[in-house]
Amino acid sequence: MTVILSGFADEISPDPEEQLATLAAESITHLELRSAWSVNVADFTAGQLTAFRAALDRAGVRVSAIGSPIGKIPVEAPLRPELERMRRIAGIAGELGTAIVRVFSFFIPPGEPPERHRQQVIDRMAALAAIAAEHGLILAHENEKEIYGDTADRCHDLITSVDSSAFQATFDAANFVQCGVRPFTQAYHLLRPYLVYLQVKDALAATGEVVPAGQGDGQVRETLAALRDSGFAGFVSLEPHLAQAGRYGGFSGPDGFTRAAQALKFLLTELSISWR
Repeated sequence: MTVILSGFADEISPDPEEQLATLAAESITHLELRSAWSVNVADFTAGQLTAFRAALDRAGVRVSAIGSPIGKIPVEAPLRPELERMRRIAGIAGELGTAIVRVFSFFIPPGEPPERHRQQVIDRMAALAAIAAEHGLILAHENEKEIYGDTADRCHDLITSVDSSAFQATFDAANFVQCGVRPFTQAYHLLRPYLVYLQVKDALAATGEVVPAGQGDGQVRETLAALRDSGFAGFVSLEPHLAQAGRYGGFSGPDGFTRAAQALKFLLTELSISWR
């Protein structure tokens, strides 16, 4: 099994040149694009997109996925602007040569049971998936705190209900830990048939603190071993959140990102998983 290493480069720095230098130092040839110059990818101007693509070309780095903010809005917010934003991101994904776009399944109002919004979320994700299908893209749904798809059961229900090859799953162990889910024991087997991407961060169950892979309760080692045994050969993307973790993103700095990369490589080596 050989996986392709990637990462949220904006966890390193807002500056693309510093992002790319740190990736090069760790021999990581792909990045997951969430932002650059402190501008979210969904808000890139044509000039910013051209400049970012030129920087990638100079560095020989490719984009593994768009780490989009799609679906990270209240479930009761108007849908039309989000569909327009999805179309804009689809165009950016095409320009940068990636077919994977990370998405979320809408924040549920505090105190309300998620099941109350089930059909609304399914309909919204189906509409987003239809746009993705038109552009030859795959939406990789990320489990996230406070959205509909926060637990493994709801992620599975959502993906099977939308029932589209353009709507699949990514897997975030730390987010599951912070929702009281044991990632490998309770989520992996349920979601493996739909898993097209892996995001890597770990967390402590007692406090929710995010830590490097293998140093928390995210069962990252068990998940990687199972992926190895199943023949997974996709992207493994670092999202360390070691210096700052928030609702809309995180930050690690160059040193923190390097520490996270080395922790992941240690696990991969221990499990006889090669990477490139």
